[in-house]
Amino acid sequence: MAALKGFAQAIIVITTVSAAVMELVDTSIVNVALSQMAGSLGVTIEDISWVITSYAIANVIIIPMTGFLGEYFGRKNYYVFSMILFTVASWLCGTSTGLGELVFWRFVQGIGGGALLSTSQAILFDAFEPKDRPIASGLFGMGIILGPTLGPTVGGYILDNAEWPLIFTVNIPIGIIATVLSIVFIDRKEGEGKKKEGFVIDYPGIALLAVGIGSMQYVLERGETEDWFASENIRILAVAATVGVVGFIWRELTTPHPAVNLKVMGNRTLALTTVFTFVVGLGLFTSVYIYPILAQRVLGMTPLETGLSLLPATAIGVVMMPIIGKRMASGVSPVPFVITGFILFIVFGWTSAGVNAQAGKWDFFFPLALRAIGITMVQLPLINQAVAGLQPKDYPSGIALNNMIRQIGGAFGIAVSNNYMAHRFAQHKSDLVANTVPGNPAFDERLNTMVQGMISRTGATLSDATEMAYKQLNYMVERQAYLLTYLDTFRLIAVFFIVVFPLVFFIKVRKPQKPDAAAVAAMEEAH
Repeated sequence: MAALKGFAQAIIVITTVSAAVMELVDTSIVNVALSQMAGSLGVTIEDISWVITSYAIANVIIIPMTGFLGEYFGRKNYYVFSMILFTVASWLCGTSTGLGELVFWRFVQGIGGGALLSTSQAILFDAFEPKDRPIASGLFGMGIILGPTLGPTVGGYILDNAEWPLIFTVNIPIGIIATVLSIVFIDRKEGEGKKKEGFVIDYPGIALLAVGIGSMQYVLERGETEDWFASENIRILAVAATVGVVGFIWRELTTPHPAVNLKVMGNRTLALTTVFTFVVGLGLFTSVYIYPILAQRVLGMTPLETGLSLLPATAIGVVMMPIIGKRMASGVSPVPFVITGFILFIVFGWTSAGVNAQAGKWDFFFPLALRAIGITMVQLPLINQAVAGLQPKDYPSGIALNNMIRQIGGAFGIAVSNNYMAHRFAQHKSDLVANTVPGNPAFDERLNTMVQGMISRTGATLSDATEMAYKQLNYMVERQAYLLTYLDTFRLIAVFFIVVFPLVFFIKVRKPQKPDAAAVAAMEEAH
């Protein structure tokens, strides 16, 4: 597939970035609707969280296989089919009337959505000349940053104005338009999808991947809810994850026809990139998970206000993406961007940890702007470096592995944060309660003031007013404990970036060289 120009290239950019945004929006849009969905279906919050877990499991299973599936069925065929599957599953999610039905179609939606990330990126890269691929990275990076952040905003707006099924069915018009544009404007590579004769399908590798990665994602997503290794399910699946992942790696490195070409990880640039991508995925998804909880539980924002408070800062990152892409396309080294991005994200963690319970949505603008700029400056070079040094035929494998690592990093970060927050909340509440006991002069004075105030305002008896005062004090203690817990978690995210930061100086970038005619011809033939 030769690089495109003008209108055709613009359509490919719009189609692929929109598809990636749609897939990533669906990773976070459900978060703000869990309570309404649970009430509507008559289930608990713990049960309805399977809607998130099933989608994430399907995603991490299918993403590393997108290169193989695209090669076997033909990349365009697989991409269009996946878009149709995602769109149809979105409609069926919105029309589901029971938890089991909704979870099943959400899993199917995740299967379709997996291709909308990695395959979109590969198609977008093919639409640009090799020298302009950093610009393509910048455009695709806009979607990666915007998607997870846009989810809570769109979800909050929908819940304020409609019912929860619309968070799924809103995908239908976008999916239909993107499907039509893909059919009309995306070209097939020469020989695409015609290699089935003699093509060996690695069924054992696929099975080990599904068991290993699927079990690992389950453990990460559900571990805190099920009390980790106190749960028999978690113990069994932890063993299955270990056996499956180890077996999958061994199988893919030894079979001549792997479903996922792990040998590309022998490329030092890609191997190092995956480490950074894991931490960036952790920072991106965990921060956009913690901040809405803090905003709604402690600061009293509505879901829509929470989402809107994220957008201005995120817009800065989105605008910066193509600018940095052009700078990299002109030959600027990615290393300074990565270093700056890591530093900014570390500062974001510590700055966010300095707010108080009286903070409003604009008090978070500066920390969130640091986050957006930091993610932008790190993410774009990583997207580009994922294929740097690889042969064109290995691009799909490198892209798929990089995207899988980002998703797993996010799941790992949320799992670690949930466990960390549970322990820190218990500790902070215990410390605060220790100061709220009768006999403490400050506590007695505060309690008496509250009791007298309630008696004067409500006419309650002394006994009733005292009970109400204790309930109010307990609420205040828990609110403060939650605040301190979330601030600690922002610092924890920063710690992950600090630990990995020294590896930045091991990044080696080849100086751009002018390719000769033969090299250009070979590249064009491969595409």
